[in-house]
Amino acid sequence: MKLNITIPTSLKDITLRQYKRFLAVQKETKESLFLNAKMIQIFCNIELASVMLLKVSDIDEIIGTLSKIFDEKPELITKFKIKKVEYGFHPQIEELSLGEYIDLDLNIGNWEQMEKAMNVLYRPILVSLKDKYSIEEYNTSTSEQLLDMPMDAAMSSVFFLWNLGLELSQVMTNSLESHQDNPVLTAYLNSQQNGVGINQFTDSLKGILQDLKISLN
Repeated sequence: MKLNITIPTSLKDITLRQYKRFLAVQKETKESLFLNAKMIQIFCNIELASVMLLKVSDIDEIIGTLSKIFDEKPELITKFKIKKVEYGFHPQIEELSLGEYIDLDLNIGNWEQMEKAMNVLYRPILVSLKDKYSIEEYNTSTSEQLLDMPMDAAMSSVFFLWNLGLELSQVMTNSLESHQDNPVLTAYLNSQQNGVGINQFTDSLKGILQDLKISLN
């Protein structure tokens, strides 16, 4: 039986939804042959029964191609499309609101909630002129749409935040100064400012990169 299989050759050919689906399978079993079959099923978008008809040599070749994809270290992807909607990376990341920062902080290290972090970072573009653009206001109810974003954008934003590193502390400092009158928010931000939050944040990013077997060097 001859099968026509489209094999992804880049992270942009894989969606966040697919990657999360594979992680869920990986969490349930460590059996390598089954994981290989599921990897092909999910990332090549074919039925598992069809995967079982492939030759072992073909399986090995496909797995080799897929494995190399996750060695990519993409530069920051600032724009991408989901269907006909163009999304843009937050053009003023240093000016995140407190609510945006908290949602990013709470979800960036959790693959099960990664679309919520991406929803903070990427928004539909309202107006675009050459390299400049404006994005929609933050909307917590639109995160599920980001499940269909390309993985090169998701991973490039993680690399970007990792490289940004402790500069994020300035974001927290600015937020703290503007919320002095709110004891709850002040307590939260003080804990972040004292190093607890930023360390946890960067550790989460490091964990994501290690999960993908991507070198930090």
